[in-house]
Amino acid sequence: MIQLDVHTHSISSGHGTACTIADMAKAAKKQGLSLLGISDHGPATLCAGTPSYFKNLQMAPKMRCGIRMLYGVELNILDYSGRVDLEQGILSGMDYAVISMHTKNIKPGNMLENTNAYIGAMDQPKVRIVGHCDDVKFPVDYKALAEAAAAHHVMLEINNSSIMPGGYRGNTIENNIQMLYQCMRYEVPVLLSSDSHGPKNVGNVKGSEILLNACREVFGFPDRLVMSYDIDRFLDYIRIDRFDRS
Repeated sequence: MIQLDVHTHSISSGHGTACTIADMAKAAKKQGLSLLGISDHGPATLCAGTPSYFKNLQMAPKMRCGIRMLYGVELNILDYSGRVDLEQGILSGMDYAVISMHTKNIKPGNMLENTNAYIGAMDQPKVRIVGHCDDVKFPVDYKALAEAAAAHHVMLEINNSSIMPGGYRGNTIENNIQMLYQCMRYEVPVLLSSDSHGPKNVGNVKGSEILLNACREVFGFPDRLVMSYDIDRFLDYIRIDRFDRS
């Protein structure tokens, strides 16, 4: 059973999500989680949080409803160099950042362009997670991505909302399998995330676990690379200074 879910969204992400952080914490408690991370979309997303919102999160309570809290951001990658939509001064004070590409913020490029965009964004402060890089609209070189993730101390995400039937990112199963295989080759940790916009799916990673179990059987994906089952391991990983990774 997973112990944490750190790719989740509150009302401050827009998208019609009408729930507070407290609502999300209550849902996490109900699902038996011990750690919840709020990663609202960056300012380039329509109706999402402003820079001042993310700055103020640094003073938000670290416990809500008996749940340990982290406050991050899902950064929008804005170009193929990896430019993102929140300045470094604010990012440096946050617990973590997820980097993602969305068609409303960047036009899908070719495989090299998309891969370079992810790799470039890994240089931003507090980036610890590459979000839903399985999107079929944004083809990537998973070997190159895994190599870069290993070098930058960044984990790759198995996004449950991508895997569920009817997901708007297309049929992502094959992409996720390729990603997991390269993560195994380069010893890159993976994270199971709900990407829940609202309380309904907080902690729901059932599809991700089914896929992960299949990859365990087919090519022996190791449990040691799954960060979602051990809070202390996850926290130790995201707290390592990205400028001191010797």
